[in-house]
Amino acid sequence: MRDLTLREDLHLALIQTDLVWHDPEANLNRFEALLEQAHGVDLIVLPEMFSTGFSMNSAELAEPEDGPSTQWLLRMAVRMKAVITGTLIIQAADGSYRNRLIWARPDGSMTHYDKRHLFRMAGEHKYYTAGNQRVLQELKGWQIRPLICYDLRFPVWSRDPHSTDLLIYTANWPAARRTHWNRLLPARAIENLCYVAALNRTGTDGKGHPYSGDSQVLDFQGESLLNCQNQPGVYRQTLSSAELAAYRERFPAYSDADDFELN
Repeated sequence: MRDLTLREDLHLALIQTDLVWHDPEANLNRFEALLEQAHGVDLIVLPEMFSTGFSMNSAELAEPEDGPSTQWLLRMAVRMKAVITGTLIIQAADGSYRNRLIWARPDGSMTHYDKRHLFRMAGEHKYYTAGNQRVLQELKGWQIRPLICYDLRFPVWSRDPHSTDLLIYTANWPAARRTHWNRLLPARAIENLCYVAALNRTGTDGKGHPYSGDSQVLDFQGESLLNCQNQPGVYRQTLSSAELAAYRERFPAYSDADDFELN
């Protein structure tokens, strides 16, 4: 494992809120106002499809890779002097539609991750193309793996205890399956010996599906550090590098992990 003892702590903000169905302008205006409560953090997490809600209208709602919502994210990251991340409906250069997480940095640069596991029970696999690349982002010496909603159910895709310090799940996870959300998140933290930050929306979408929020941050033992329950708001949490390093030294379960390769 890497030496984590000299790293700074990481300061997060989770923005849990309702979304306006299929209205990017209204949603960007809402998030721009909420961002004013998130000054001074290193990383700000927005929901999955934060500009539209979780929609299968990919052809109607998709923006180009350098479209207005992506440009807004980059402007906000520069303004906030923080990384901002969330997902958008994007039409990629090859013409495919992607549920794409944008990782917008305060220097005006960006990278992305395309959702790997598409939620077939809503038909997502019919309207979007799955990604096939895992992404590991570096921030203040922290190795951060961003993932999207349904990815949570697939532990092999999250698994990387030798590098990942923080798993992020950004989601539109329906209230009907909130028990699964609340049980799977601690499992991902425990099995990977890392922090987990999970951001979900609230409210009801245009299809009538309610969302319970339950955005949260857990430590490397699956213990709750923050739980937003169903209340909209901007929530902050600081992650301790020293505590993560000390736990991994005391309990190096990664030394006995099974080797595997992903196809």
